[in-house]
Amino acid sequence: MTRKLHLNAFLMGVGHHEAAWRHPGAEPARLTDVRHYQELARIAERGKLDSVFLADGLALGSVRHNALGRLEPLTLLSALAAVTDHVGLIATVSTTYNEPFHVARKFASLDHISGGRAGWNIVTSAGAAEARNFGIERPEHARRYARAGEFLEVVRKLWDSWEDDAILGDRAGGLYADTDKIHPIDHEGEHFAVSGPLNTSRPPQGHPLLVQAGSSEDGKEFAARNADAVFTAQQTLREAQEFYADLKRRVAAHGRDPDELLVLPGISPIIGSTERAALRLEKELEDLIIPAYGLAQLSHMTGIELTADALDEQLPDVPVETEGAQSRRKLVVDLARREHLTVRQLLNRLAGGRGHRVVAGTPEQIADQLQEWFFSGAADGFNIMPPILPGGLADFVDHVVPELQARGLFRNEYEGRTLRENYGLPRPLSRYAAGAVAVAR
Repeated sequence: MTRKLHLNAFLMGVGHHEAAWRHPGAEPARLTDVRHYQELARIAERGKLDSVFLADGLALGSVRHNALGRLEPLTLLSALAAVTDHVGLIATVSTTYNEPFHVARKFASLDHISGGRAGWNIVTSAGAAEARNFGIERPEHARRYARAGEFLEVVRKLWDSWEDDAILGDRAGGLYADTDKIHPIDHEGEHFAVSGPLNTSRPPQGHPLLVQAGSSEDGKEFAARNADAVFTAQQTLREAQEFYADLKRRVAAHGRDPDELLVLPGISPIIGSTERAALRLEKELEDLIIPAYGLAQLSHMTGIELTADALDEQLPDVPVETEGAQSRRKLVVDLARREHLTVRQLLNRLAGGRGHRVVAGTPEQIADQLQEWFFSGAADGFNIMPPILPGGLADFVDHVVPELQARGLFRNEYEGRTLRENYGLPRPLSRYAAGAVAVAR
């Protein structure tokens, strides 16, 4: 079978560009309108995309100059499940400010509601503002990942606590379930003590798809042990190739098949019928940027205070070994140094994707970029981040996807019913199934 691209639509409010809400093509009043997101999910499914993805955070960002304020993603994805049949539904949920039983039950429920299309983007929540919303000190980086590892172990045990054939449904005999096939997990660990079993039967996918987005050393090790897909930010082909090769080596070192971890870099495509039209749209968005907003975001990202006085200067020295999103900070600093960008130029580059790659061009030029990375050992597919929604997603689906299909790079129809089937990934055996290896990955 010829290897095919995998494409995920990253849905962010009314678009990924920080000034999208000011553009005539966006409707910021629809930020909390479920019909907006249902429309986006249907567009993604029309294009045969593998999945849609909702990011999440547990603190309010700066709303003075940007249209922010997210709906809770699992609630929203349940509404999207009702109007779609094939597209996968991936939500971000933190392991730092939740409990494993809650998360296991919510994703099992979404998987049942959607007929096997749920995915969990696992994050450890680095923000200090999030910690303050829960009345605790922000845990340090290594401790967050240690908790995340045990958290996932417990969730997997809970998903497996019902065997696939535990439900008998024997009305004549009065037996609904074989209780010998429903197991307490009796987990006792450093962070959690959970009895189980789960009060929801085993998900249709066995385990909903597991996604991870960290690119730090701890993040890459966590992904290599556990994830089915990785969302990553890479600016250059060489860096993407190095990340891809490193992650695949780590997967093999953990005794896993490297093909069972999909690497999906983010890309924000600004699409025009001509290159000039695409560049014109890019310029329209840049002209709507509020520098004060970008400065605040960059200050938070780098850990140094930047003011308007710094706009036409080079980025000052940035401490890389500090708490927070370490890999993204390094990416931004490397970008500024490599291209000798002023702070103002850096803000323009970051406005479209917060460190993800932004490409402006025709559908054919966008397809060329995706094809090059796919064939050069840099990606198994892409996390598509439209600058404006819904128009940017519709343009990708209606113009770039047919180009990829014509080149034999992308599906014409969905391969299966579940998210795992469409990603070409196996359904995990229950730890209680005959021949299963009874260890938590």
